[in-house]
Amino acid sequence: MTKSSSKNLHSFRDLKEAGTKITMVTAYDYSMARCVAASQIDLILVGDSLGMVVLGYENTLKVSLDDMITHTAAVRRGAPQSFVVADLPYMSYHLSLDETKANAAALIIEGGADAVKLEGGSGVRLEAIMAILECEIPVCAHIGLTPQSVRRFGGFRVQGKSPEAHETLLRQALALEKAGVFMLVLEGIPESLGKEISQSLSIPTIGIGAGRYTDGQVLVYHDLLGHSDLQPKFVRSYASLDSDITQALNRYCAEVREGAFPGPENVYYPITEQ
Repeated sequence: MTKSSSKNLHSFRDLKEAGTKITMVTAYDYSMARCVAASQIDLILVGDSLGMVVLGYENTLKVSLDDMITHTAAVRRGAPQSFVVADLPYMSYHLSLDETKANAAALIIEGGADAVKLEGGSGVRLEAIMAILECEIPVCAHIGLTPQSVRRFGGFRVQGKSPEAHETLLRQALALEKAGVFMLVLEGIPESLGKEISQSLSIPTIGIGAGRYTDGQVLVYHDLLGHSDLQPKFVRSYASLDSDITQALNRYCAEVREGAFPGPENVYYPITEQ
């Protein structure tokens, strides 16, 4: 699949060094990707959050690698020149390094992603990241509130609040930079910790519920546009698509029932007098 991204790994570090905030948003299909590609957004995340906002699961754990490949490929078709990061889903990088490398490669080769993202920042996660990097695949890491750990956390809870947890996440961030990740997503952590990590790293940080001082922000497409029944505290909606779509559907329904649609201009093969 050929394309020429207008952004690359160096672009994001340049933005951080210039003090320019980086903008990331999720997309999961062709039509979403087209809209994002037409905007000024810097990069797209094909997140396993699709499990919740597209597939209707209660969390991200049921999302499969095949799901991620399918949706990543659709996004690539809709945004051929955008920089696309794809999530490695739950259990796709947990069992062996060989499977981890093969699954990351599938998102690049079959899905058309530019980079992959995975959750966690210590121990076996660092080993997985380094194995993927050895395959020449760029990696974005993700620490803090990592949704694939929802069972262990006992829900979607803010992380890094205690002094010990604060230091653990800071150490993880430094270790991830040393390992070679090009970007770090910080989710669900105190603003002060987001600021400290961002100032401690030369790679850019992208926050989601991590305060004002990260190097950029990411939001879920549906949350940003008011097209979701989920509304986390850290989200700001810039549209009201749920209500707009419902109103449009009701207008369509009314016009069909009233005989106002289709009109003469909507008839593909009009009846002509003989």
